[in-house]
Amino acid sequence: MLVVCGDTHGTDSARLEGRIADAVAAADLVVHVGDFTSVSVLSEFRERCELRAVHGNNDPPPVRGCLPADRVVEWRALRVFVAHGHDHTDTALAMAGRQANADLTVVGHSHHPGFRDAPVPVCNPGSHADPRGHRPAHAELEWDDAAGRAHGRLVEPDGEVFERFEVAPRHVEEPSG
Repeated sequence: MLVVCGDTHGTDSARLEGRIADAVAAADLVVHVGDFTSVSVLSEFRERCELRAVHGNNDPPPVRGCLPADRVVEWRALRVFVAHGHDHTDTALAMAGRQANADLTVVGHSHHPGFRDAPVPVCNPGSHADPRGHRPAHAELEWDDAAGRAHGRLVEPDGEVFERFEVAPRHVEEPSG
């Protein structure tokens, strides 16, 4: 399972409770879209899971110094473009995802969980810890070998699934040789 979360805004704890704690423990990989806001929160994530992350606009220099502003993550057959989103318009995010040959773009910053289907779909996992008027949430993706795609869901800390989506590989591998 791939877990996507972000906008933790923690000072001394990653605030992993309920469903997200279970999901992080079970995940093959966790992607964090930035705004840990402290080195101790970043360290806690690194201790608890296989983590790929970017920094956000509220991360202090020590966090920014060890995380990129954006990156591409490979998971199963998917390429995922990851950015916090504060430096990107919707159009710029779509272009960055296409330029990265991504199958999915994940972004944070707004704390508003949602999935937008597009040529390169965009998922915002929201915030499990600081929802700021939105539903607290994170995203979970499970790979389906038979279908050749990922089945995704946005999930609240109590386990309620409030949105489902699918992501299929769109990139074409170059033949070798």
